Order: sequence, then C-alpha cells, then structure tokens
Amino acid sequence: MIDTVLFDLDGTLSDSAPGILGALRASFAEAGVDWVDPDTARALLGPPFWHSLPPLVGEHRVAQVVAAYRQHYVEQGAMFDTARYDGVLETLQALSGRGYRLAVATSKPEPHASRIVAHLELTDFFQTVCGDTLDGARDSKALVVGEALRRLGDPDPATVLMVGDRSHDVLGAAAHGLGCAGALWGYGSVAELTAAGALRLCAKPAEVLEMLDVLPAG
Repeated sequence: MIDTVLFDLDGTLSDSAPGILGALRASFAEAGVDWVDPDTARALLGPPFWHSLPPLVGEHRVAQVVAAYRQHYVEQGAMFDTARYDGVLETLQALSGRGYRLAVATSKPEPHASRIVAHLELTDFFQTVCGDTLDGARDSKALVVGEALRRLGDPDPATVLMVGDRSHDVLGAAAHGLGCAGALWGYGSVAELTAAGALRLCAKPAEVLEMLDVLPAG
C-alpha cells in the first residue's frame, strides 16, 4: 500500500518555465551562444543542466553558463517567476489529510528548491525538500530520489510513489524500485512518459488522488 509520495518540482508542482528559460537565455547570450529553438528550450526544463547543456554550449562553457544562470535565476530573482499549477494545493491538502507522507525530489539545487517551495507556500506539506547539491554531486534524478528515501527512513519501495513530468523522473524512480505517475500538466509528453514506463498518465493533479484511491494509505 502506498503511504509516501515524492513530487518533482519544476513542471509538477509549479510552472517555472518563464523564470528558468529567461535566465538561461540571458546566460547563453553572455557566453556568446545562440539561443535554441522552442522545442529544445522545452526539453531543458527538468533534467540536470550538467547533462543537458554540454551538447548545446560545449563542455568547456558549462560552468560559465551555469554560473551566469544562477546569477540571473537566484541573485536577480527569476526563480520566483513561477506559479503553482491549478489543483496542486488541493491535491496536497487531500493527500496530507489522508495521512500520506509527502516529499519533494527535484534536480534543482536544494537551497533554491527550498526557497521556491516556500515562495509557493507549500513547505508545510513536505517532510523534506531534496535536490541536487550546488556542485552537482547529486546530478541525476536517481541520486536525488535515493537521498530523499534515505531521509524518509528508507521505506519499502512498494509503499512509495513518484510523481513527475519528465522521463528522468520515471527512470530515477525506477532505479529504486518505485513506480511513477506521469504529470501531463507539466513539460513532458505522452510519448516520453509512456516510453519511460510511467505507471499511469495523469492529466491533472486530482488524477493522482484517483490513482491512489485504489491503494488505501498504509
């Protein structure tokens, strides 16, 4: 029985595309790199930059672009150009009321993720907000999920569900034996999430509740 739910942040709890892509575009310009087409830009939403940026900016420019991005995103406040998706608050309230343990597992650096979750007024719902380190030591979703599970006391994988909008959420969860609900309201596609092996595709946050209704909280 599922009693713990891990949520991705970008594209799952909030629509953070305006802030992320605005800061990235500015950092590309500062590095002298042409901005990308809309489909490529959308693909950058979610996966760790340490893996997604090298093919676009060159391995030798990644550190420069990430540093410039953080200046725009964190120091200049673009990180707060984000908003909760409709239905997220109500879904978290319902899950919390039913006794589920909730946590955030995001590829975003943890200090930034914690500030954003607080900005979204969602902190009180989560036992932990787990993300990457500033130096990229947890540079895969599998590593982030593993750390989140460790903080939660290493629960039985059969009792944990991941909710995320991209293939790396599904695959990162699977690396620890967890199933993942695909959040179609985010940045991924039906084809991407299906190919990665999502347990179910949810068109809106409330459908996560419907999915869990057949598996009472433990």
